[in-house]
Amino acid sequence: MTARATRVVLALLALSGAVIGAWATFAPRAFYDHFPGGGHTWVAPDGPYNEHLVRDVGQLNLALTVVTLFALVVLSRQLVLATASAWLVYGVPHLVYHLRHLGPFSGSDVVSIPASLALGVAGALLLLVPARSGAGAARPLERA
Repeated sequence: MTARATRVVLALLALSGAVIGAWATFAPRAFYDHFPGGGHTWVAPDGPYNEHLVRDVGQLNLALTVVTLFALVVLSRQLVLATASAWLVYGVPHLVYHLRHLGPFSGSDVVSIPASLALGVAGALLLLVPARSGAGAARPLERA
């Protein structure tokens, strides 16, 4: 994976984490009632409102965003791998949970929920792909 592609994936993960994190941290009730927006509600159908839990999810996403932005700026292979691993530790169980709990949802949400979560997992997996030189040998990321 090139340095530019790595930066794009990191930027997309950071954007996702920042939006979810800020919304859930600073407006937890609105996040619970209205996430992801556009007339869809993905959190409220899954259980009663818990401000503490919603804020924790927001703060977790903000923490992942900070690490992801740091990786985007520094672009060291070790930091990118640690960042990708953190997103996978968060994202894979989150995706599995929602795949097993689609009962309260219908229509496009049954596809949109797992698809949106799978995109984050796929992005993190892409970050694990080493950069390649012309001969196909792995090389460290370069500063771009």
